[in-house]
Amino acid sequence: MTRPGRLFAAAFLLLLLAPAQAQIGGSTVFRVLDIPSSARVSALGGSPVPVYDNDLNLGLFNPALLNASMSKQVSVSWLPYIDGINVGYAAYGHHLDSARITLSGSAQYVDYGSFTRRDGTGMEEGSFSAGEYVVQVGAGRALDSVFSVGVNLKFITSHIESYNATGWAADIGGVFVKKALGLTVGATLRNIGMVASSYTGTKEMLPFQAQVAATYKFRHAPFRLGLSVDNVQQWDLTYEDPNKPVQLDPVTGEAIEEKVTMADKALLHLVPNAEILLSPNFMLRFGYDMQRRRELAVDVKPGLAGLSLGIGLRISRIHLSYSYAQFNPAGASNTFTLAMRFSELKRSPAQGRD
Repeated sequence: MTRPGRLFAAAFLLLLLAPAQAQIGGSTVFRVLDIPSSARVSALGGSPVPVYDNDLNLGLFNPALLNASMSKQVSVSWLPYIDGINVGYAAYGHHLDSARITLSGSAQYVDYGSFTRRDGTGMEEGSFSAGEYVVQVGAGRALDSVFSVGVNLKFITSHIESYNATGWAADIGGVFVKKALGLTVGATLRNIGMVASSYTGTKEMLPFQAQVAATYKFRHAPFRLGLSVDNVQQWDLTYEDPNKPVQLDPVTGEAIEEKVTMADKALLHLVPNAEILLSPNFMLRFGYDMQRRRELAVDVKPGLAGLSLGIGLRISRIHLSYSYAQFNPAGASNTFTLAMRFSELKRSPAQGRD
């Protein structure tokens, strides 16, 4: 391993060994940071995907993927979420040749809509709104022919009526690209930071997450397979429902304890995905989030819970993407993304790495 690669690996391991608590479920705030607002990422399971190409949206999740081919690119997404909630974001990428650094900037919002204000007796007193916003800047740079690193900085704010909460966060990413093997491996430490001010005045945590992912592009077949390993910082992701009916042994009358095996726990970390590259201008995408299916599927009718799919279409300088992600029979999300370059770019060494 090269010296830059060893340095990144050491930094990644040190952060994993730091005394950080597991932060999943309802134990953290500003969960807007976990919404995959890119149609491509959503279609591939909702977890950051390491593909070193010209898709600016991937660089917003792992800043090490930012490269010169994303320069002068604008991307916008719209996600009509559950129960009338709307999510959207806009991003721009720019490459600095002199510094060999690619920069990104983005703004994301969540609009929860309008709510009726009532007094203590239930009388209406007008309405109020609620929403969350994330402003992010990022930078990525290639260290050598195979390793790249990057960092994102984020400011998060949330408001409900006249109340506000704010926070600061950072992402640290690293990517290994070996074009000859068709292999790309990425590691990301997401949402490292703090809540600056909260609604309650108590100490709250951001949704920190350590992720490792890899993709493999077949040399003579139009497939790219991927696998993301989420929440590396916590082994046991199982959720015990306190309201779940207790099953009793008909012979002894004792409660039957549901056993969770090591394999069950391991599967909750995995998000497999695939892209079928039918042509340079048309592709199909699929993903499967096992933890989402385990937690949100309805036992009597699981349906397609955890499954996501989508398409990508390139028309000249415009790239359109759509994704559909199933949560359970009662809820799903659709994401629309449009990306466009302002001008044609000369082929750079970074572009040749995909």
